[in-house]
Amino acid sequence: MTEIGTALVVFVLLLGGTGLGVLLRPLLPEEHRKHETVQLVQLVLGMLVTFAALVLSLLTTSAKSSYDTATDDMRAYAADLIQLDASLRDFGPGAEDARAALRRYTAAAIASTWRQERPPPGDDYPRVPGAGDGELESVQLGALLASVGQRIAGFEPHGRYQAALEARLIDLFARVRDTRWRLIEEAHGTLSRPFFAMLTLWLILIFLSFGLIAPRNALALVMIALGAVSISSSVYVIVDLDTPFTGQIVIPSDSMRDALAHMNRPLAPQALQPAG
Repeated sequence: MTEIGTALVVFVLLLGGTGLGVLLRPLLPEEHRKHETVQLVQLVLGMLVTFAALVLSLLTTSAKSSYDTATDDMRAYAADLIQLDASLRDFGPGAEDARAALRRYTAAAIASTWRQERPPPGDDYPRVPGAGDGELESVQLGALLASVGQRIAGFEPHGRYQAALEARLIDLFARVRDTRWRLIEEAHGTLSRPFFAMLTLWLILIFLSFGLIAPRNALALVMIALGAVSISSSVYVIVDLDTPFTGQIVIPSDSMRDALAHMNRPLAPQALQPAG
């Protein structure tokens, strides 16, 4: 279910709970409507509201923390890709095939992950299925990135400088691969569905109580509806933050696009020409 769909379901259930309370109110015996009983219901309702608000705030904090972690990892991933490309460029002409494969991988990753945005220019990178339901893992992208590592492993360095560069390239590629898998895992939602269903049940009971004790006038109904909208919107934010690559609140693609722009820059001309 999408983030908006989840919020709409919660909204309908809350209003349904209120409607059920309104329907049950005339069936209550007269002694259940006494002032002492209403005071007790209000006391218990206040505790439920406080507890539900605390749980919602904790879920929001947890989802925001997961989103921030995934954002930081994406920035680190883009920085590692830039460093890998720069080291390949320093290695010399023998690394051009690896650099080209790395550029194709970066462009394909951008196009498949942020499908709602403009794809990178050019048509030399493969079009792979986009991210859906928080899934980032792709066999095609994994194979394309693995081909970069295979090319690096096949380098034949000449001299100490290239040998040192090859060792650094191997370390950088291992870091890129590890960060990629960490991002794949972070793309999955972390909210427990049974816990979320239980929280929704608590909220339904709260709104059912509203229907039992609220006066029958337009202002009371409007305030209950506004409360349902507020809670549903908070649920939407929580679910959307929990899936950082889908929905409306997604990790920005700026860092990956910056990495691709660095890779596409031409080689800088030599500042000093050898003496003739």
